[in-house]
Amino acid sequence: MSLDFQQIRNQVKQLGEHAHTRQMESQERLARARLLLDSHAANLDGLRQKVQRVVREYDASLRCALPEKELLNDHFALPALPAQATVLAADGSQIFPDRHAQVDFGLINVGVIQACYGSQAAPQIHVTSRLLYDDDLYSSSGILSDSLLALRRDLSERTTLAKIAVGATPPVVTFTDGLMEIWGARDFNAPEEVSEFQKSLNEYLDVLTHMQALSVITAGYVDSPRTSLVVRLLEVALTPDSELPNIKKIQPLRGITDIDLYYPLLSEGERSPVFSVQSPSIKVYKGPLALHFFYVNVGRPGSPSLARVEIPAWVAENPAWVDLLQSILVDQCRIMGSRNYPYLLHRAHETAVVTLSEKEQVVQMIAFELSRHGIRVGGKSQKQSAKDLPGRKRYGV
Repeated sequence: MSLDFQQIRNQVKQLGEHAHTRQMESQERLARARLLLDSHAANLDGLRQKVQRVVREYDASLRCALPEKELLNDHFALPALPAQATVLAADGSQIFPDRHAQVDFGLINVGVIQACYGSQAAPQIHVTSRLLYDDDLYSSSGILSDSLLALRRDLSERTTLAKIAVGATPPVVTFTDGLMEIWGARDFNAPEEVSEFQKSLNEYLDVLTHMQALSVITAGYVDSPRTSLVVRLLEVALTPDSELPNIKKIQPLRGITDIDLYYPLLSEGERSPVFSVQSPSIKVYKGPLALHFFYVNVGRPGSPSLARVEIPAWVAENPAWVDLLQSILVDQCRIMGSRNYPYLLHRAHETAVVTLSEKEQVVQMIAFELSRHGIRVGGKSQKQSAKDLPGRKRYGV
């Protein structure tokens, strides 16, 4: 037994004893946040000026929403689907280099599903599989880290989308699962890894610029978001000028998320206002690449489900494109029935995922090829051999 359930039971009892108090406090904070949303709904210029002052004088790392042209508590009905559009969804997976395996390699697998609205043609499947070996397994700081490989996977997803979009019939809509933002080198320790991150980031910005030139409507889809960017904006609005020097520690709405605010406001298919993002990353994502977002209710009547959609400025500034994206994402989620997730993203994930048996086949292919050329292949590490004893139930550490 790996858990001491008696210890856990005692802690669970403590959790239950305080649950009612926590719930009451959370409800009070939520009610306060909703009042603030309404009272500041039209104060767009004032909010922007206050945020800019905070960033300039007190907290350059502030991360919050910035209002654009739409009222904070406004909501926008579901537009009609387009008569024609090309939709591309991408997802990726990877095999990390494993020092316990027989052979050294990594792998990035990207699946893209292409569908055409207004056409009876079946969706097209594109798969890009890249084996990493020899020099590809190393960065300038040594063996390729998990974080760097994940970064390369993210870049590969966007690069593949851009390549396919070139020959697609417009308007072209592309989306991936998760944030559009690749920001910061927090996961990278060595200076060489930071340099590699910067190189990948520059390549990513080039891909976005290419998509802009192609007039591609691109987005990142975040399921079940827990961010509080709008809530943080309201905390800034709530803070008196005299307390702004301590803004980093002031969190009167802690625990409240943006979707808590917008659940009662957004009916089926509706979206929230479009916001821009105040973040240190504005030094990287500039001009037409500046990051924006909105929330959209992709659920059913009586069963709301809010997603966060990230878009670049060149999409946010075109209302017709925002409408097109909103209509397609809601339609994609309806295809999945009660599972409110874009169908094409689900298909892309199924296409991209690499199973344990597929990994073993790749290992055997490499081992056979090396042996065919007279190169001795080592065995598994003793640790891995012990993990592979009968009764193994999971893959990983």
